[in-house]
Amino acid sequence: MKFVAALAFLSAVSANPFAPMTKKNSQAAVVSKLVRGAVPTANSQLGRDLEEQYQPDISSYYLRFEKCQFVKAYDDEQAENEEAGTVLATKRFVIFRLCPDQGCSSCNYNYGEYLVDLETYLESTVQYAQEAQEEMCNACDENCYNNNQNNNERFLQNNYYNVDCDSCVDECQKIENMEENGYIDATEFLECQMIYDPEDDNSAAIYAGPVCSSSGSKIKIGVFTDEDCLFADSSKDVEDYLQNDDGGNMMISHALLKTTYTDTCISCLQVDENQEQNQYNNQNQYNNGQQQEVEVLELCEQIYEEAAKCEKTHGFDNGFANYYGYENQLANEEVVCDFMQSLKSGTYDEEGEIIVSGTSGHFSGSGTTGGQKFALTFFVLGTVGLALYAGMLHSKLTKGSDLTSSGGAMA
Repeated sequence: MKFVAALAFLSAVSANPFAPMTKKNSQAAVVSKLVRGAVPTANSQLGRDLEEQYQPDISSYYLRFEKCQFVKAYDDEQAENEEAGTVLATKRFVIFRLCPDQGCSSCNYNYGEYLVDLETYLESTVQYAQEAQEEMCNACDENCYNNNQNNNERFLQNNYYNVDCDSCVDECQKIENMEENGYIDATEFLECQMIYDPEDDNSAAIYAGPVCSSSGSKIKIGVFTDEDCLFADSSKDVEDYLQNDDGGNMMISHALLKTTYTDTCISCLQVDENQEQNQYNNQNQYNNGQQQEVEVLELCEQIYEEAAKCEKTHGFDNGFANYYGYENQLANEEVVCDFMQSLKSGTYDEEGEIIVSGTSGHFSGSGTTGGQKFALTFFVLGTVGLALYAGMLHSKLTKGSDLTSSGGAMA
């Protein structure tokens, strides 16, 4: 029953009924519910106070990637397309957690687990990684060139990189000269795009986009057969189709893309770049003894708002459990949790096919057991025996009818 409910969730995921309300609508719902019956005044601060009171605070948590998973499911557009050979399309998901400890190593209680589409996840995390990379190279340029070894100290610039003059110069030069060295950054293919145009050779076009690999533990760029990147072709390698303007072969650099899933533990606390991180605790930000408002990292805020949430089950304290106007999420949280569990437990293979009894494919099962063979044989023999017995009865009844008819004629 839970699996059926999970499939029902999947079929409606494009509408995302469990995604949070927009900030404008959710805040309106808060005010409407809590001040019902109150008499507003022209200068009322009540609405604004309630809006701030019911915003979830996830600034003390750390974002950790869990799994990437493709799922083949019914798609309305495919069903309406008369030229499509199937009504199934590939849905792409990422599961991530918000963990309570800084190292993300202990994420067994008081954490939230979330499901978001791969496009949304990559859009936010890649932008964050690109900004972090740019900051690192700017800091490296300012402190490590011109033989200024007096500044060869590690200092925290962001959540991804510790700037080290012994390594950052070489790393940033490789980034700058990537194309000249025959590489294309994998993040150039976050949106589906054609990599092979058949022109006049009567071949099919080939496209590239993100895929889940290594049982969902990694994200890489793969080959697709359609312009929307709904149908992956794992038999092809994307690098076989990449060339520069001079016709030379190009390779893909996954270095930046790897930061979105490998050992991710990103603080959701927005740190002032002019302050050292150790000047902040998990709840408050201080500047010269003055307490300032805590801000949530934009990356965490974006994907948290878009994600389907499984929070109460894991004891997550700071979510939407008491947030008015969010009843839809709470009412369906068990369905969301069950669906996430099905994705994590190996229900689907890398291409999104359902796995039944250890075999991937469209409900193809494994070999029969001895008991199943006996039952099948007994059923077949029993069916044959009943058929023979029915034939015998039919023969006797037919003969009896003939005798009765003959007797009547003789009389």
